[in-house]
Amino acid sequence: MTILVTGAAGFIGYHTSLALLERGERVIGVDDLNDYYDVSLKEARLKNLEGEGGFTFHKLDIADRDAMEALIRQHGDVTRVIHLAAQAGVRYSLVNPYAYIRTNLEGYLVVLEACRRLERLEHVVYASSSSVYGANDKLPYSTADRVDRPLSLYAATKKSMEMISHAYESLFGMPLTGLRFFTVYGPWGRPDMAAFIFTRKILAGEPIEVFNDGDMRRDFTYIDDIVAGVLGCLDRPPEAGRAPGRLYNIGNNISEPLMRFISILEEALGRKAEIKFQPMQAGDVKETCADIDDTRRDFGFEPKTTIDEGLPLFVRWYKEYHS
Repeated sequence: MTILVTGAAGFIGYHTSLALLERGERVIGVDDLNDYYDVSLKEARLKNLEGEGGFTFHKLDIADRDAMEALIRQHGDVTRVIHLAAQAGVRYSLVNPYAYIRTNLEGYLVVLEACRRLERLEHVVYASSSSVYGANDKLPYSTADRVDRPLSLYAATKKSMEMISHAYESLFGMPLTGLRFFTVYGPWGRPDMAAFIFTRKILAGEPIEVFNDGDMRRDFTYIDDIVAGVLGCLDRPPEAGRAPGRLYNIGNNISEPLMRFISILEEALGRKAEIKFQPMQAGDVKETCADIDDTRRDFGFEPKTTIDEGLPLFVRWYKEYHS
């Protein structure tokens, strides 16, 4: 089986591609290796993938129509697509909003149009986000909840992707499934995420900023559980004739206090954090938690890794990587 993975040099894309290769699939990886965060980390992930048999990489911008069409002509045997390429980050959307429109909306449209040219297409799985729940105050978040009150441009683009998907499913019968990821962490993680930021600063003896005076809770989800959810979904395309708009939460189903998250990191690092409490940031939410009943029912998703287990694994990787 040949599978196209966009954002293959990213955090989730890297681990997903590696898991696909390990089970014997052929993977066509796409990434533009932009400088939103340290490119050397993306290159290191990519180097690991290129050391595996069955991996082919194309450096290109998914919003480049000519490049994507040429890719599809070259790899017409692709049967499944995992679309993970995106401009990530809630806070960065306050600084560079245009990047979100180009990659998350224009880029996704180009990917969908390219997929329409695949004669043997079986399934497209695309990344949405828990950020779409925005100002919702009902927990846990359910895919049946209304999500028309985004608190950031990033969230608005992810909700827009879901709506575009619904239209393409209705118009062209495309087999599309959206996955709303909840706060992902683990080895090879993104430097703009809490685990990475806190670890770097604690080891450097620098203070860490903790927002809303520490009164925050998150559904932290370990990368291996995320990948298990992606592949479980990928292997179960929508049934023929099923109503369009299939969406699932991929989370841990546990809302952990941020201060407990920090205390586990401190223990794993063997150092205490110097904390600077700050007010809530624009676009942020106080608490997240995923309702995963549908995900369990439809493809047997069951998260296995708690933060007590996952954070020490991240710390071990961080120290090895930066040694």
